[in-house]
Amino acid sequence: MKPIARGFGLATALLAAPAAAQDTPPDLSGFWGPVFDLGEPAPDMLANLPEGTVLVEDTGVVEFPRGEYGGLELTEEAQARARDWQPEDEMTLSRVCLPPSIVYALQGPFPFEIHQTGELIVIRYEYFDQVRLVFMDGRKAPADYPLSKMGFSTGRWEGEDLVIETTHIAPSTITNNGLDHSDELRMVERYRMAEDGERLAATQWFSDPVMLENNGVRWIEWEKREGSHVYPYECDPSFALEYGAGAGE
Repeated sequence: MKPIARGFGLATALLAAPAAAQDTPPDLSGFWGPVFDLGEPAPDMLANLPEGTVLVEDTGVVEFPRGEYGGLELTEEAQARARDWQPEDEMTLSRVCLPPSIVYALQGPFPFEIHQTGELIVIRYEYFDQVRLVFMDGRKAPADYPLSKMGFSTGRWEGEDLVIETTHIAPSTITNNGLDHSDELRMVERYRMAEDGERLAATQWFSDPVMLENNGVRWIEWEKREGSHVYPYECDPSFALEYGAGAGE
């Protein structure tokens, strides 16, 4: 766990602060695979985050043990839910193939494809075959917009950074070890592509007044892989039966 501080780390040269806004934004289209040798977060991407934000370091294959939440401070309601959580409850036929929300899915070791237009960005995630729409035309969510695991996302360009704000996310996990979020969670991502177009980095900031006393942010990186595509995830729930058999031995 690291509290966000001014001047945190040293950004790589490729992820330095972007130049002034241009008429044509960068094209993020293509296939992006996860990077496990993460660089230091760009200081200017962290500098404007709200006070009380901690850097949650569980990107990629990292999984926190029970009771560890990377510096996130739980409300009493979240603590009670975490105490009652049992990992075996997730490994049942009815739950093992339920996708998590974008809050947890984004940081995992899976690729995605971006299809970018001026008014809409479509992101296809390999993890659980999920698809996300990012509206770039300034629209607001209708009053009766339903909750979903992908939520309602609007995007805008700030210089060469793509900023995405997401609400209406159905309750799901934050850290996959008992810490859940409510439907009041709000997530803001900032994406920046390297000058050579070969790497994409993002901050994933989130807050939830129901479950968290502070705010969290993740630093995530991906690399461009030309000619690759997202493959079907095809979750097989029979895995739960194998898990149960092994647990009973």
